[in-house]
Amino acid sequence: MTGVGARGPAVEVERLDKVYGSGNTEVRALRDVNLAVSGGEVIALLGPSGAGKSTLLKAIGLIEAPTAGRIAIGGVAVAGDDRFLVNVRSFRREHIGFVFQKANLIPFLTAVENVQVALEINDEPARAARRRSMELLDYLGVSDRAGHYPSMLSGGQQQRVAVARSLANRPDLILADEPTAALDSVRGRQVMELFRKVSHEQGASVIVVTHDHRALDVFDRIFEMEDGRLRPHEPSP
Repeated sequence: MTGVGARGPAVEVERLDKVYGSGNTEVRALRDVNLAVSGGEVIALLGPSGAGKSTLLKAIGLIEAPTAGRIAIGGVAVAGDDRFLVNVRSFRREHIGFVFQKANLIPFLTAVENVQVALEINDEPARAARRRSMELLDYLGVSDRAGHYPSMLSGGQQQRVAVARSLANRPDLILADEPTAALDSVRGRQVMELFRKVSHEQGASVIVVTHDHRALDVFDRIFEMEDGRLRPHEPSP
């Protein structure tokens, strides 16, 4: 990994549990989950709704602390036993990028400004932020739409801008939650191939939660979740 700078797995999850509620209302969303992801590896998480996929992503993304277990990113212990072990806001900003089902672009900013704002929040000088934003849009094939507002972009173009924004601060880890759910098969595959390109060329680890089985061949490894448990995916014969 580039930013945290430790040896070993880029992401390491050990014996992770997540429990909501208590007593008769208790729901165990994660059950003894173990996962290790290398830098430059792109991983898919499959499974039905309610299986625990998004809960696992929230735990790794430092949005919700696990009830039990441990999470390390780049060798740094970041969460465990119902608490965070780092300054969540600064760690996420420096090391983690997010892509969601909807691009969630700011409607009154152009494509390049949507990327640029992520850099300026981190005190990047405006000229350097603009230059990197244009480089990222070019890298992802949408530089010709830099001056367009989100309403002027297709769904696939919006997701490319969202991926560019997630890369703005050179994260070590990108987490994507159902990023192709609103796209047709062609655009959905293009977005999945972008994640492979980003992980292999930029060295970032990428974890994608998806119901989309149309582009599973782009992933280095595939896992399935059911009832909060994680296991390697077994392709149908």
